[in-house]
Amino acid sequence: MMKHWPLFLISLLVWACNNAPETPIANTEKLSSLPQDDHSYANLKQIHTKHLHLDLEVDFKAQTIYGIARHEMQNNGADTAIFDLKGLMIQKVTLGKKGHEKETDFTIGPMDKDSIIGQALLVDVDAKTTDINIYYQTTGASAALDWLDTTLTSSKTKPFLYTQGQAILTRTWIPLQDSPSNRLTYSADVKVPTDLLALMSARNPTKLNASGMYHFEMPYAIPSYLIALAVGDIGFKDLGTGCGVYAEKELLKSCAKEFEDLPQMMNVANELYGKYRWERYDVLVLPYSFPFGGMENPMLTFANPTLLTGDKSLVSVLAHELAHSWSGNLVTNHSWSDLWLNEGTTVYFEQRIMEALSGKEVADIMALIEFDELQDALKEIAASKNPEDSKLHLELAGRDPDLALSDVAYVKGAFFFKTLEQKVGRAALDAFLKGYFAHFAFQTIDAETFTAYLEANLLRPQSISFNYKQWIYDKGLPPNCLELKAPRLEQMKGFAKQYNAGGNPFKPTYRYKWVRKNGKRKKQKIDLTIRYQDRIIQEWQIFIRNLNTNTSVARMRQLDQALHFSSSQNSEVLKEWFVLAAQTSYALEIKKPLTDFLVKVGRRKYLMPIYEALQQNPKTKDLAKQIFEKAQENYHSVSRSSVAALLK
Repeated sequence: MMKHWPLFLISLLVWACNNAPETPIANTEKLSSLPQDDHSYANLKQIHTKHLHLDLEVDFKAQTIYGIARHEMQNNGADTAIFDLKGLMIQKVTLGKKGHEKETDFTIGPMDKDSIIGQALLVDVDAKTTDINIYYQTTGASAALDWLDTTLTSSKTKPFLYTQGQAILTRTWIPLQDSPSNRLTYSADVKVPTDLLALMSARNPTKLNASGMYHFEMPYAIPSYLIALAVGDIGFKDLGTGCGVYAEKELLKSCAKEFEDLPQMMNVANELYGKYRWERYDVLVLPYSFPFGGMENPMLTFANPTLLTGDKSLVSVLAHELAHSWSGNLVTNHSWSDLWLNEGTTVYFEQRIMEALSGKEVADIMALIEFDELQDALKEIAASKNPEDSKLHLELAGRDPDLALSDVAYVKGAFFFKTLEQKVGRAALDAFLKGYFAHFAFQTIDAETFTAYLEANLLRPQSISFNYKQWIYDKGLPPNCLELKAPRLEQMKGFAKQYNAGGNPFKPTYRYKWVRKNGKRKKQKIDLTIRYQDRIIQEWQIFIRNLNTNTSVARMRQLDQALHFSSSQNSEVLKEWFVLAAQTSYALEIKKPLTDFLVKVGRRKYLMPIYEALQQNPKTKDLAKQIFEKAQENYHSVSRSSVAALLK
């Protein structure tokens, strides 16, 4: 394992990144003639990584990872190996196995036009080359890395580091062929401060190593976006049945309690679609800056602490990430244009898990909440400059692959499967999906491969016609889309309508009835007042969404006093309430809880709609900028850049 690199060597690294030789014409031609992935320079058909070994040293003081990426390649006669990188400094590249290395020439290509996919690293090889070693270090431009100082951790005394690779950010902390179409195994030797625990999306330790040295093995081939690292003052609690939870020690007890149903989720998932293939399923709860609700890194899901509500009302996120162990991790989209194959299947799977745990009524309510969000998204897309983005299969060449992370891939994709279930029957669809996961295990597929398998293994054998092409390649929702109904949500919409009309369904309400007790008739008082705790979170979400955006501040205050939305412990409710508060200018009255939330929480799902609502109201536009100025250093680069672009 390497030690800290001296100053003159760091200077050499800067030179290598910023003063690399001008790209030769021959290499430029190679870049333009090998478009095998819209978001990767890699020449995968000619040469690709089979196994990656990482030698890493994590330096919190310099906020830098010093690394060697050792690639074991399948070489089909290539004279150049092309890797992806962005925001990395390259020192040197060698060929040969460790201890028998020989330095080789390399070229760093120009940044792509819109700085989306970064730069190509072109390495000179010969037809027999199988081992390529890239010596490098990360920089402040390594967008996958979130270095948290002690003020942003639960302990307030120890720092924290985590990575976020999806969609194409792994290339910002590891030089590699960053395409989901290339699956690889990996191992790593990682050096960290001796008082911190290192974890990866691999076989993990549960206790500190006094040397600060950790070895990791991922023996199953995964796409590069699932390589992940976290380092912090972390404890572990085993939950049984191959499940456990990691978290900062101050949060560990509450995390274990919130997620105690994980073994039950595992049993449901195994029953539905076949045996879990990844040995263990552990969850790491990260600090609040994490930009997503969860990330399905195999063997170690990353989760946001906003899931900790005390009542398990948001554990469906864990059901989603667990489902990814089949749809996404086991069978992966070949490119980001078919992200729906990962996410749509997963949302459907998640809803089946939640139905088994909470019943069909609650599962349908959850599905309808998401469908409500999809309807809004489809309207926005239809009015945008890219109305074709409401298709499941997207054309993303020259565009940021993060654009695929929309309600279309997730919810339209899920309703594709829900509608298919209605057409063929649940038993038939379950058998199909179980076979699908087994047939394509540890492979990547595209929409054409999926539909060919669908035709051959479900539709033709049952002589069923299903308009899958319309679902996948046409805009919007097909006319045969499944319609769900949830009377409890309709009732909440009725309450909103009543409140919009000037009524108040939440005022104290009682009725009396006569009862006989001890031989005497007595009048009994029955409390009919609707209280926050009487309804599930999704019911309050739909209620708030259906309130008028011109509701007066006084009426907003009245609601808040009755239902205490501004002090809710549930981030989903807070997001809905703060959006409405921004639209009605009530945000100016609840500035402190609003600011506290936006400063503390870095989850993009919450930040974007709240900041957008603040930005669109002239009365709160300045408040949005003031809060972002205060909060932005607490966000991961994914969230920070998204909000910054919005506020511009």
